[in-house]
Amino acid sequence: MTDIPTPPPDLDIGHDTDHGAAPYLREAVLGAIDGAVTTFAIVAGVAGAGLPIGVVLALGTANVVADGFSMAAGIYAGGRANMEDAARRRAWFTALVTRDPAAARARLSRLLAARGLTGDALVQATEAIGQSRSAWIGLLVDGTDAPSTPTPARDAVATFLAFLCCGLLPLVPFAVGVPHPFATSALATAVTFAGIGVLKSRWSLRRWWTSAAETLLIGGTAALIAYGVGRLFEG
Repeated sequence: MTDIPTPPPDLDIGHDTDHGAAPYLREAVLGAIDGAVTTFAIVAGVAGAGLPIGVVLALGTANVVADGFSMAAGIYAGGRANMEDAARRRAWFTALVTRDPAAARARLSRLLAARGLTGDALVQATEAIGQSRSAWIGLLVDGTDAPSTPTPARDAVATFLAFLCCGLLPLVPFAVGVPHPFATSALATAVTFAGIGVLKSRWSLRRWWTSAAETLLIGGTAALIAYGVGRLFEG
């Protein structure tokens, strides 16, 4: 008999709170990576150009605040657009189920058939789901009977906070005046990239070191490009 592995906490079938990935995981990871990448890219570019530390701090801080807010605003606007589109689709399918249930049932049957159901199984599934108005409409709207809970405002806050926290780290060595601020900033940023990758692997099938290496490669490539461009303008 094959042993069933112990599920991670977020997939424990003994709990009724399984909603997939951790809340705001995608937004937090995007904000953290973008914050660290863009801020260190500025640090690398300014350092490559040989400009004073004050310029590094000014440009880096402006980037963290402005770009972080811009990214959060984009997440919010995108989330609102998705909510409005889902509401439009739900209203249309609700009207269809009410006014023309035969056509709505035919749509449901085609949706289930596209997922591989055939014959009696298709008929029975269509009939069973058709008994629940909310499940029926939910499947027609987005292909799932699980109620979605979009939270654009919270997603935006998660994005901004992650961007702010990780975006400030490359600036700390310059602010506290360590002997070799650029090298220290590079090390701190590399550790941040790797840490983000390790955290991300918590919700992935990949090994933690693979995820860490991928994130480090993405951030390191951006930093090298920025540093090379900055060297072009070195006085």
